[in-house]
Amino acid sequence: MRKNIIITAVILAVTGWQCSKVDQSLSLKESIEQSAVRINTAFDEIAASEGYRMLSVTGDDAKSDFEEGFRDSIDLDLIAGIYDYKPGTGQTNNFYFPVRLFRKTGTSDELIVNLPEKLVFHPRYLHFFNRADSALKNNFKIVATDYHFYYNWWNNSDYKLDADFLLDSKEIGNLSMFSSWESGAEGSHSRNYTFPEGYTVIRGSETGDTSKLVFALAQDNDTLLMETLMFYGEGFSRKEKLYILSIGNVDIMRGTAFDSIQVFLDGVLQETAGVKIIDDQDYNASICHKRDIQLTFDDGTVAKLSELISPARETMRSLSKVLGDMYFSKQIIDYIAFSIYYNNR
Repeated sequence: MRKNIIITAVILAVTGWQCSKVDQSLSLKESIEQSAVRINTAFDEIAASEGYRMLSVTGDDAKSDFEEGFRDSIDLDLIAGIYDYKPGTGQTNNFYFPVRLFRKTGTSDELIVNLPEKLVFHPRYLHFFNRADSALKNNFKIVATDYHFYYNWWNNSDYKLDADFLLDSKEIGNLSMFSSWESGAEGSHSRNYTFPEGYTVIRGSETGDTSKLVFALAQDNDTLLMETLMFYGEGFSRKEKLYILSIGNVDIMRGTAFDSIQVFLDGVLQETAGVKIIDDQDYNASICHKRDIQLTFDDGTVAKLSELISPARETMRSLSKVLGDMYFSKQIIDYIAFSIYYNNR
């Protein structure tokens, strides 16, 4: 029941954004082209941001496997406080956290951690202690206003994180995420990151008899892009039930309840528009991967979505992957939280 509540919240959070501010007097072709420009601009600015650089930290860096042995639960009140990176203030007997890396320097209802940016952008230096890093300036700040990690031996888990990040006292974004899993297989998750430039990228999913995926981009309260997929099965046996792609004020829909692919402009069915969905024999049916949309407009011209948003597509793929994997939260936020928790016991 809880997973349905979570994915509903994800979809409502996305659909709750206002309709795109594309000029409603434009034709279908003009609306698509204008929206594509806005999407390309948005992802171009995102790709140049420090927040994107932080999220893009991946498993290419060496890491420990501390989470494999973690079977415990942590609430924010157990680790709340202000902590500075100051390693060597005490040795521990814990296998996963042999060195006390952080010293508590103040009280707070939040989890506030100050550490060198090197440890964030190159996590191997966080996981494998280098004494020379003790001299680095603590110029990166994590402010977690909400955090909990619940896990039990039956592979059920519940996770929540809401945190702001600052580099050299400048805000670089906010990460909000939650997930709930049952038996390690069925569950839901939502991850969204808001950049200081006003852009928010969200990725949500639900697994079960009918699985759902959502990927979206907004600017303030204005929806620029949203892709929703519902399907049965997994892998190459996956069968699509419903697909909706919203680009500004244009909606493209395909589903088992429709006779054909439908295109709407400001909610009005465009009966003469031609649409073809191209999957390139790829079961991962998303424009963030290999899915493409070919449109034929009233004037007879043809355009592929992949060409219209070509500048943005690589960044879209990257964000879809990193928000799906969430290496950053697991190997940085959780690692710090667990380290503080175990070393304070």
